[in-house]
Amino acid sequence: KSVHGASAKRSLVRKLKMKVLALVLSLSAHGLAYVNKAPRKDFALAATKKDMMALAEANPDYLGQSLGLWDPLGCLNLDFWTLGNEATIGYLRHAEIKHGRVAMAAFLGYLAQSTPVVSGPHAKLPYSGYEPGLTPPEQWDAIPLAGKIQIFGIIGMLESYGEILPQHYCNGGLPGYYPPIKGNRFELIFNLYDPFNWFDDNKDKVRGRQVEINNGRLAMLGIFSIISESKVPGSVPLITGLIPEYKGDYMVPFEADFSIFS
Repeated sequence: KSVHGASAKRSLVRKLKMKVLALVLSLSAHGLAYVNKAPRKDFALAATKKDMMALAEANPDYLGQSLGLWDPLGCLNLDFWTLGNEATIGYLRHAEIKHGRVAMAAFLGYLAQSTPVVSGPHAKLPYSGYEPGLTPPEQWDAIPLAGKIQIFGIIGMLESYGEILPQHYCNGGLPGYYPPIKGNRFELIFNLYDPFNWFDDNKDKVRGRQVEINNGRLAMLGIFSIISESKVPGSVPLITGLIPEYKGDYMVPFEADFSIFS
């Protein structure tokens, strides 16, 4: 009887162990399933070649109405860095908008730096080495190396902040969007976009982006026309004689300071 009782006890213990083990395994499996759950995709990239064709044809400018989609190199069919075609298209859209903005700043900057207010004599020199009468690219060459490094440092900082996005432009985010940066550091007292809150948030943003893209494309043509004319006088008949010749090299920004090849 005692042997039978002991056997029954061991059987009960084994059953309890099996139940505990089954419970532990079920909880572990549930936990692993929770940890490894694939993230949900709450967005659609919506950046196919057909979307780009529709976007180009919806643009009321001359190129949009006459040429429509213009992609002579077939970039909309490429896959950059194995991101996928739709992510590549998002990157290209963002790059065009950003380069357009840089070109607009460069074109207006060249005009401003050509005026006597900037290039003329100053009672107090704006920087060490300044000379009146220099052309815009010559003004850059005259800036001390430390000043140039500071300028590139600020550009790099703004570039890095521009990549910290709630939804990246390669993953369905809005191309051209620049996030608010005010207050991220003590020296950032303004946002890069709309620092004085002048723009109306209720305006037609679709039309506003079309205007910005058109102006950016025109500015890219404008600044490269100026660069070409300054290096090869007479190469741009419309502005021949208006742009001073530049003897330096635009592609060597530190030419006046040092060279690693000489």
